[in-house]
Amino acid sequence: MARFLIVEARFYDHLNDMLVDGAKSALEAAGHEAEVLTVPGALEVPGAIALASDSGQYDAFVAIGVVIRGETYHFEIVAGESARGIMALTMDGVAIGNGIITVENEEQALARADKTRKDKGGEAAKAAIALLELREKFG
Repeated sequence: MARFLIVEARFYDHLNDMLVDGAKSALEAAGHEAEVLTVPGALEVPGAIALASDSGQYDAFVAIGVVIRGETYHFEIVAGESARGIMALTMDGVAIGNGIITVENEEQALARADKTRKDKGGEAAKAAIALLELREKFG
């Protein structure tokens, strides 16, 4: 059994609840423990994972959040920079499943967050499990 930290950017409560539920369900089904840490937004997720990773308390991480396109360029910055930060940590050997969804509107977000539909939270948890297994294999 591994210890996972789900780091969620708590901005859209109802959507985050679905994503976190999907992630927790996938981790529990695989026999792992999960704890949730909440940060203000998607840009804070990589930093929180870096700090938690340095603590040695967790084996792997699941990044959760929702970024919906608005009227300004801010969407591109948040979506791109949060993904870049997560990828940089992953390239350094941190096992992270990226469940930060980036969408045009709330309907797209609902379809991806709902675990009876696309279950992106569950998929991110499964990706984190897969990366943890690879790290253990090659580590």
